[in-house]
Amino acid sequence: MIKCLVIDDEPLARSIVCDYLQQYPQVQLVQECNNGFEGVKAIMQHQPDLIFLDIQMPKINGFEMLELVEQVPGVIFTTAFDEYAIKAFETNAVDYLLKPFTQERFDAAMKKWLQKQAQPVKEAPAKALEEVPAKQPEEQVRVVVKVNNDIRIIPVQDILYLEAYDDYVKIYTSTGCFLKKKTMGYYEKTLEEKQFVRVHRSYIIALSQLTRIEPLEKETHVALLKNGTRIPLSKSGYSRLKAVLGI
Repeated sequence: MIKCLVIDDEPLARSIVCDYLQQYPQVQLVQECNNGFEGVKAIMQHQPDLIFLDIQMPKINGFEMLELVEQVPGVIFTTAFDEYAIKAFETNAVDYLLKPFTQERFDAAMKKWLQKQAQPVKEAPAKALEEVPAKQPEEQVRVVVKVNNDIRIIPVQDILYLEAYDDYVKIYTSTGCFLKKKTMGYYEKTLEEKQFVRVHRSYIIALSQLTRIEPLEKETHVALLKNGTRIPLSKSGYSRLKAVLGI
């Protein structure tokens, strides 16, 4: 039996997907969720094979929700906003259904997913998400993280600095440090360049936290932040920081 979730904040949209699924007796609808918070918990609980996921939802959007899931199931996006289509396929989604969609279009998406099950997966959706620059406005002003079973939303203005940490990025705030399954390159592209500067291959700092730049040996420098943290500056990072500061 194929386990399936429908995650959408619109009851009518969920009911349409549920009706279309009646044509697939091999699919078991294990839960309907009306926001991304519920979606994350349901995926952890049921470990579905397939989810139908809306993109624009309250609290957190569909892309942010997927970033919080360790084992991402097959994803068929359902949304009224076609400008998200390119990003949806960049995340290696099975298909993209633009609302309102017919049973015929739904069936085509299901056929594509069923065929994909017999083929080797080249890249998991979660891996693809790590490299996709944020395209929704909310993703550029906040970072969504999972702490144990809780989901927290960190406003960008609360970030002090970021540090590379193996396959993760450590996000430092005044209230603690949080891990995010992203790359430094992602944040370098996503964060506002007038507010954040990559000063080292392993560090991005918030300019609002910079108090001074101190010289070290052999033409090397460190950045001193308001909380006392000393961040090493690479040669290119030092040049980049001076350019942003206009010095």
